[in-house]
Amino acid sequence: MTDRKLGAVLAVLCVTEIISWGVLFYAFPVLVPAIARDTGWSPAALTAALSVALLVSAVTGIAVGRLLDRRGPRLLMTAGSVVGVVAVVVIATARTLPWFFLGWVCAGLAMAATFYPPAFAALTRWYGPRRVRALTTLTLVAGFASTVFAPLTALLVEHLNWRSTYLVLAVVLAVVTVPGHWFGLRREWPPVVADVELPSRPRSEARSPAFLALVAAFSLTALGTYAVVVNLVALLAERGLSTGMAAIALGLGGAGQVAGRLGFATLVNRTGVRTRTAVVIVVLAATTTLLGVLTSGVTLVCASVLAGMARGVFTLLQATAVADRWGTAGYGRLSGLLSAPMVTMSAVAPYAGAALAALTGSYSTAFLVLGALTVAAVPVSLAARPAVAPVSSESKS
Repeated sequence: MTDRKLGAVLAVLCVTEIISWGVLFYAFPVLVPAIARDTGWSPAALTAALSVALLVSAVTGIAVGRLLDRRGPRLLMTAGSVVGVVAVVVIATARTLPWFFLGWVCAGLAMAATFYPPAFAALTRWYGPRRVRALTTLTLVAGFASTVFAPLTALLVEHLNWRSTYLVLAVVLAVVTVPGHWFGLRREWPPVVADVELPSRPRSEARSPAFLALVAAFSLTALGTYAVVVNLVALLAERGLSTGMAAIALGLGGAGQVAGRLGFATLVNRTGVRTRTAVVIVVLAATTTLLGVLTSGVTLVCASVLAGMARGVFTLLQATAVADRWGTAGYGRLSGLLSAPMVTMSAVAPYAGAALAALTGSYSTAFLVLGALTVAAVPVSLAARPAVAPVSSESKS
């Protein structure tokens, strides 16, 4: 595929990822208070619906990965967008809590077919050895999904009710992502070209100690990382920061994700895959611990930005972990197997963080425990050795 055609594919995925994440994920936290007021359903029940969606996405992602390897992303991501539109309409029109949950089950199916993992698989196959730059660009642009859709959703709900807001967002999802995936991904799905000394064997690699170690390390890291994201505002409030300042800190953390991704290519060029994995996990653990230790507003905000930068790099670390160790053969299947427990942990993480705070008596202590859990993933990650030395300079071992 020519550079021009590759650039068009990347541009399409940048746009569709922003909108898919914005509508299916980032709009929800903004709308929770309005939904709770209108329906009388508790915020806890509403949050549980999102957790169900994430769990469905985790389980479905394994099958999605297999289909991607065989068929490519065009039909799969288009169908995911259609299901996403249906899901948002069901959510918007739900009059009972079970119907609302059904909408989020559909949303989970859509997430599995439209969020990062299928887009990563598409770019990994199409770009081959040049995948790191493409993956970095995608996550840089898509990192602004919350920046765009959180205020947009807030603006809409000020003038409309939450149901009408979701219907407007469903139209945006339908008009942009369905034709975007169908026409923008209309490219030949290339055969697997081994970019390592020996061809990968996805079925055997999935059962290898190295792959299981990677799954365990990334799952532990995801638990600590996403518990921090969801419980950060509560921690900052406990430290005496105002709601407005806590929201700013959270927003700056999101901007930090984008900034962190800018340096990923340099990190790849200067480190081996196991080294950079360990370094990123250590930094995540350190920033989580800092948030549990620091007390002043300025230092807490700075630590939040650093934590966001580390999260941004961790996203790219996940995107390249399989290809850097086992090549691109069977990337979709292995990536799906890696993502499933991570997404499960991200669904459990909000409750785990809050439960730790209740058990230990404070969010500060809970963050110290989360930091310890995260650092425990470092030695486990070191057991995830590459099968062979990659040929690409972008994927040193």
